[in-house]
Amino acid sequence: MSMAIQRFTMTIILVGICACTVVPKPSANISSLWQDKYFQSVPVLDPAAIFALPVEVVREVRLDFQQQHLAQQLSPQMWLAQYLSAADGGFRYQDNDTRVAADTFYQRHGNCMSLVVLTAALAKVLDVKVVFQSVQVPPVWDHQGNFNLLNGHINVRLKAAEGGNVYHVLATDLLVDFVPTETLRAYRTERIDESMVLAMFFNNLAAEAMVTHQWDRAYALLKVSLSQQPQFIAALNNLAILYRNNHQLMMAERVYRFAMGLQPQNLTTLYNFAVLLDSEGRLDEWIEVNRILELERIRNPYYYYGMAQQAYREQRFTDAIHWYRLAIEKADYRHEFYFGLARSYWALGERKQAASSLKKALQLSRDDSWTHRYQAKLNALERH
Repeated sequence: MSMAIQRFTMTIILVGICACTVVPKPSANISSLWQDKYFQSVPVLDPAAIFALPVEVVREVRLDFQQQHLAQQLSPQMWLAQYLSAADGGFRYQDNDTRVAADTFYQRHGNCMSLVVLTAALAKVLDVKVVFQSVQVPPVWDHQGNFNLLNGHINVRLKAAEGGNVYHVLATDLLVDFVPTETLRAYRTERIDESMVLAMFFNNLAAEAMVTHQWDRAYALLKVSLSQQPQFIAALNNLAILYRNNHQLMMAERVYRFAMGLQPQNLTTLYNFAVLLDSEGRLDEWIEVNRILELERIRNPYYYYGMAQQAYREQRFTDAIHWYRLAIEKADYRHEFYFGLARSYWALGERKQAASSLKKALQLSRDDSWTHRYQAKLNALERH
C-alpha cells in the first residue's frame, strides 16, 4: 500500500491544516522523536545557504536594474517581476528537484519552490520586502515509486515601496506566482514567515531523498525542517514514513501520535497511520481510523488510477477506461492518467480516442523523458 509523502513544490501549503481549530498540544517533546542511532550522520545544507547569492550575481542584478531603471523608470518591484518572467526571457518553471537560489539563478529554471526562494533572494538584493503566502488550493497528487506525493502551493508578494522612496511609482504589491492570478482569487491565503519556508524547503529535499531511498539524507533533512518548525505536520508525516521504511515501527507510531495530538483530524496523518496499523494486523484500531478515511478515499485520484492500472494489466480494457476517466475527473492535470486512457483505447482498436488522449498526455507532460516518449508514440500512432 502506498504512503502519502507531503512535498511542497511551487507550492507549499501545509496541506490539511485548519488554521482556526484549537487542538491540544501533544504530551511528548519533539526531542523524543529522534533516533540518531539508526542513521548515519550525513552533511546537509546550512539554512543560511538557501537564499544566498554569489557576489557576482548580486553585482550583475544591481547593474541590470540600474541600467533599465534609468531607461524605463521602473520601480524595483516592477523590474524584478519583469526580470523573473519567462515571457521576457527570464526564468521558467520546470518540475524538477528543489534547489537553492544560486543554483536556480544559473540554470534559469526550477520548480516553484526553487523559484519562490530565488524571487526572495533577488528581492533582498534590491531592498524589496516580500511576503510569503500559503494558498489553500485543493490537494494536488503526484506519484513516484511506492509513494503518493501530496503537493501544496506557495507564492510570494513583492511589497510596494513605502514613504518617500524615489522609485515608488506603484502603489500596490505585486504577486509572483506561476498560477494565473484570477485562478487564485477563489482560494484563501495565509501569511507564513521565512522559518516556515525553510521548513518546507528542507521537507521537499527530504521527500525527494525518500523517493530514491536515501534514508540517512532524508533523516538529516527532516531534522533541519523540524528545527525550523517543530509542529510542521508534513515533516512529521514524512519522518514517520521514514521510520516505517526502516522497520522502526514503534518510532513511526510515536511520531504519528505526536502529529495527531497537534491536528487530530489531519487526513494525511490518519491515512499513513492506517497503513501502519494494517501492516501490523491491528484490525480494530484500523477500523476506527478507516471510518474517518473512507469518504476521503474516493476523493484520491490515485485510488481510481490504481484500479485502472489493475484492470489494464488484466486486459479488462473497457473497465480500465472507466477507472481512468474517474481518475481524470478528480485530477485532470495528470499526464499518466491520459496515457493509460490512450493505451486502453488503442487496445480496443479505438485509434481516434487513443490519439486524442495521447495528445492530452503530451500537452500536460513537463518532464522531457515523458514528453519524448509520448511524442514518439503519437508519431507511431499517426503513421498507422
